[in-house]
Amino acid sequence: MLTERSARTNGHSLFNSYFLDTAYDEMFDAAGEPRPHYGALYRHLIELSARELQQRQAYADLTFLNQGITFTVYGDGEGTERIFPYDLLPRIITTAEWLTVERGLRQRITALNHFLHDIYHEARILADGIVPRELVYTCQHFRRELRGVAVPRRVYVSVAGTDLVRLPSGQFAVLEDNLRVPSGVSYMLTNRQVMKRAFPRLFATYGVRPIDHYGQALLSTLRSLAPPHCPEPTIVVLTPGVFNSAYFEHTFLARQMGVELVEGRDLLVHDNIVYMRTTAGLRRVDVIYRRVDDDFIDPLAFRSDSILGVAGLVNAYRAGNVAICNALGTGIADDKAVYAYVPRIITYYLGEEPILPNVETYLCDDPSEQRYVLEHLDELVVKAVGESGGYGMLIGPHSTAEERERFRARILANPRNYIAQPTLQLSRAPCFVNGQVEPRHVDLRPFILCGGEQTTIVPGGLTRVALRKGSLVVNSSQGGGSKDTWVLFE
Repeated sequence: MLTERSARTNGHSLFNSYFLDTAYDEMFDAAGEPRPHYGALYRHLIELSARELQQRQAYADLTFLNQGITFTVYGDGEGTERIFPYDLLPRIITTAEWLTVERGLRQRITALNHFLHDIYHEARILADGIVPRELVYTCQHFRRELRGVAVPRRVYVSVAGTDLVRLPSGQFAVLEDNLRVPSGVSYMLTNRQVMKRAFPRLFATYGVRPIDHYGQALLSTLRSLAPPHCPEPTIVVLTPGVFNSAYFEHTFLARQMGVELVEGRDLLVHDNIVYMRTTAGLRRVDVIYRRVDDDFIDPLAFRSDSILGVAGLVNAYRAGNVAICNALGTGIADDKAVYAYVPRIITYYLGEEPILPNVETYLCDDPSEQRYVLEHLDELVVKAVGESGGYGMLIGPHSTAEERERFRARILANPRNYIAQPTLQLSRAPCFVNGQVEPRHVDLRPFILCGGEQTTIVPGGLTRVALRKGSLVVNSSQGGGSKDTWVLFE
């Protein structure tokens, strides 16, 4: 049982329910004192009443509603469209901490791009036994159809959202790589816009590094991937449509970049060249920022029943006439079983030790590790290797005996499909909940842009919050929300 202790809050009523435990607290140190970089926020909060904070929260919620900042929950009988939950209080990160995160993320995406190029070409890492062949070739996201296909600048992953957690020691670790169609950056940007209005004086005096340039940085990254024949490339954002969970983000990013948002029906392929239908006739497309999974992107190459993609797109891609970001086949690198090998991948390609460690991971297709997992289901988090959004997951300490038996049967039936990790004590950050400031568990998803010669990481990211008390699940589809992330200049 966790031992709780009060933070030293000088008896201010807002903090009556703020307790510390063994998790790292972002705002208070082990002695219960505000950390230096949180001092100004703490002093500002104790000058405010709960009523004033509630008014600012109501303003933020109304702003999200008016802007249509929503997400979709699939299979929810109460209706799928919801306003994205937003917490009013920022999460603050020091410059020194951010520099380590930034170096670690650059290292990681560089190694993963080397890995993807290698497995689709020479496969040296497989021949050398660093990563098992069977692990790669049994991955549902490995695309044999793309062996030998030249990818612009050898950049398979141009846009990544890597999930970081802060351990009880205070160290950041990588929990997960999101490399196929990573989402959430629009919430990072809109959180900042709302925060500037909710706390204008505090924000202006805190020395927060800007993130507003993300849209133009993304546009520059996409331009750098264009085929050599087009100095002024036509770029589009390819969306599955209005019913996709991240449709708000698709429209938001297209607007930020000043490019067209298209669906599969808006594009066609003729003589291995992609065209967009416009009121002025056909217009050639050079770069596609796709938010459609591989399976659905071309009914001639993958799922024949897909109506979301473009027939013939893969052939145009093979011919080098269009760039697709992220490249097709990148899903192999964010398979949760391949994740366990990323530290070895970094060392193999870069000759360096990982700057950001992985979380300890057990592979259920290894007999000894599977045995351990099955014996400790009540202690571990079990994840399906290809799922996202918090689906296909068992949190052992919060599970029932029936749920554990169900996962036991799934693991035995398909061990390759599952990994397990220790139940982490994610760090906790202050949140405004029910008229009080209370700690809630958080993670961090920074966004990385890689155009080959230049890697851009905007200073911050999407801090996701497990808004349910005691919960460790931060996904919006599972009751989570988000907050603004401040990286300080000094």
